[in-house]
Amino acid sequence: MRQEAGKTIKLALPIVIGELAQMALHIIDTAMVGKVSYKQLAAAALVINTMNIPFVLGIGMTISVSQMVSMAHGRRDAQQVSHYFFNGFVLCAVTAVVISLGLVLGRGIMLHMDQDPEVVQYAMPFMTLMGLSIIPMLLFMTLKQFADGLEYTRTAMTLSLVGMPLNILLNWLLIYGNWGFPRLELIGAGWATLITRTLMFLVLASVILWHKTFWRYVAVSSRQWKLKWKTIKELLHIGVPSSLQIGMEAGAFAVSGIIIGTISAVALAAHQIALSCAAFTFMVSLGLAQAGSIRVSNTFGRKDWPLIGVIGKSTLLTALAYGILCAIVFTLLRFQLPKAFNNDPLVLSAAATLLLFAAIFQISDSTQAIGAGLLRGIKDVKTPTVLIAIAYWVVGLPAGYILAFKFGLGASGMWLGFIIGLTLASGFLITRFLTMYKRHTVLP
Repeated sequence: MRQEAGKTIKLALPIVIGELAQMALHIIDTAMVGKVSYKQLAAAALVINTMNIPFVLGIGMTISVSQMVSMAHGRRDAQQVSHYFFNGFVLCAVTAVVISLGLVLGRGIMLHMDQDPEVVQYAMPFMTLMGLSIIPMLLFMTLKQFADGLEYTRTAMTLSLVGMPLNILLNWLLIYGNWGFPRLELIGAGWATLITRTLMFLVLASVILWHKTFWRYVAVSSRQWKLKWKTIKELLHIGVPSSLQIGMEAGAFAVSGIIIGTISAVALAAHQIALSCAAFTFMVSLGLAQAGSIRVSNTFGRKDWPLIGVIGKSTLLTALAYGILCAIVFTLLRFQLPKAFNNDPLVLSAAATLLLFAAIFQISDSTQAIGAGLLRGIKDVKTPTVLIAIAYWVVGLPAGYILAFKFGLGASGMWLGFIIGLTLASGFLITRFLTMYKRHTVLP
């Protein structure tokens, strides 16, 4: 089992680094905007919470590419790999455009969320730029999922790392108006994100189209790059439930953020700081989940259930150990971490409290991500989607609302709801995977 854990970690490492780099871009934006004012930090949080649900729905659709490519790769079928890649890219491109237009044209919804009027004023133009940046970001994610499905994980990682200093430089120029550039503050962060994401997509597309590593899949394009409804349905069978799974978790956090915004701008700013820290550590869990899912999917293509079980259990144990480590770090550094984002005493105090709750759910957050990824690897997506809906939306979110407003716990009550929902989701998904494994390995 230790050997399989090592293989999964080796595959996951470039994915994790790439995911951390992407998350670092968001945290850097948040920190640099937070230095301008906590109202603009709250506006960034409002936009991120509002767009998070449709954005992660798009990310869920890109996951179908890595799953189908990985299974075809496990069967050593390069023709099918190329076919799934093309159909998946078209599907994800259409999804990206629809989501982007919906966010840009529907940004007026923020006027009706009972938020601080000044926060909404800052948020409106920022939403336009962030909504447009969805298109290059989801296209980049689609290409990344294709490469990850083939277990070529370093290319996207490298681009994500290169994107970090570029984004920091653009933020420095456009947020603060250095070197003669206009001081755009929050809008400058939006322009920096749009430019960085566009360049990252264009470079990765160039690599996949012309690098020798991927040439065998591009060379058969005249035969395999054709749209087929049957293939689209296969991708949707994985993509839609995956989108709903990720969307329901992210949606619970996003809705909670909007609800917390009705309490005060200080509460929303503190929520954004704590959530940024928790989201950063979650990227490691997400990378492990993707690596475990790719390895299980590849093995599932050969129907090797004993190996699927070993990969799954070893990945879960790795996630458990990682969750414990994160819980310790958040507890010890809860007063220091918020200072990187803002210097308002009220915001810092509230964020430190929320980081304690974040520490508690680190273990369940990590293990539920792995459970969902392993189930996607064996193409079990419908039942897990129902289980996740129950955990977050039937139990977790309502419980958080009641604790926040009926019991007067405020933002802390919403975060207690996170703990309840994530713990239930973890238990549901791990039990489901172990049940599926036993069902296919028990002797007749």
